[in-house]
Amino acid sequence: MTAPSLFDSSSSQEIERILALLDTLSNWIDQIPPLQTPQRFGNLAFRTWGARLEERSDELLSKLLGEKFASASPYLKPYLLTSFGSFLRMDYGTGHESSFAIFLLCLTLIRFLQPDPDEERHLVLSVFVRYLQLCWKLQDVYKLEPAGSHGVWGLDDYTFLGYIFGSGQLRDQTDITVASVLNPPLPQSNLYFMSIMRIHQVKHGPFYEHSSQLHSIAIGVPNWGKVHNGLFKMFEAEVLGKRVVVQHLPLGGLMEWDTHVDQRHAPSMSHDAPATAAARAPWAHPR
Repeated sequence: MTAPSLFDSSSSQEIERILALLDTLSNWIDQIPPLQTPQRFGNLAFRTWGARLEERSDELLSKLLGEKFASASPYLKPYLLTSFGSFLRMDYGTGHESSFAIFLLCLTLIRFLQPDPDEERHLVLSVFVRYLQLCWKLQDVYKLEPAGSHGVWGLDDYTFLGYIFGSGQLRDQTDITVASVLNPPLPQSNLYFMSIMRIHQVKHGPFYEHSSQLHSIAIGVPNWGKVHNGLFKMFEAEVLGKRVVVQHLPLGGLMEWDTHVDQRHAPSMSHDAPATAAARAPWAHPR
């Protein structure tokens, strides 16, 4: 699937620089083909790709930031390096996706990017779409394992933010029902549909079996506004609220840890536990 952008208006030079960085990383995949190995998950060539990223990250950030924002490079570098998966475990998950979101947030905090509506639309509909395409390419070529997947009880093996952004695009939509996702193929007109079609590309069998959470949303949530709000709450609980996910996010400098938040009563969930309360979406009710 190719969807380089869902937003057609002209973008700033800063947005174009981020897109160019992501395109460079995509080109590296073509230059570093997978090795012929018997492993089902985790092709060792991914470590070669990751080593190149680590070696050239300073150069990439220098080209991105220019002289004006060069001093922020040491604070941005850790987020960039953790945005595409673990080079040690050769996996990818929502923690890595969150790292890229924080990378973009930091670019806004230093005012490399401007916090205005047009720029923010480009961040999602141009930059995040390009990032998503890059990560799908990494997963396909290097057979990356899902990091911390909840299996059929999770929303998606690898990603989450695309569903939040996509449901946000559809939030005020009444002509397209939530249940329409049950009738593929879907138009690549928003991130929610793109993410659903990605699942159909990599998984086989009945949708209700391999993607039970998404199926439950489709048959049980009446409108996109409730989908959007529910996914936000689910992201807070199942991604940002889980230490096993966020423990690898680098903190300090631009992003500090809030020591006033009491984590003792945060919900926890074994990855092997099926339909526990912690795993349920906010719209799901106990049977």
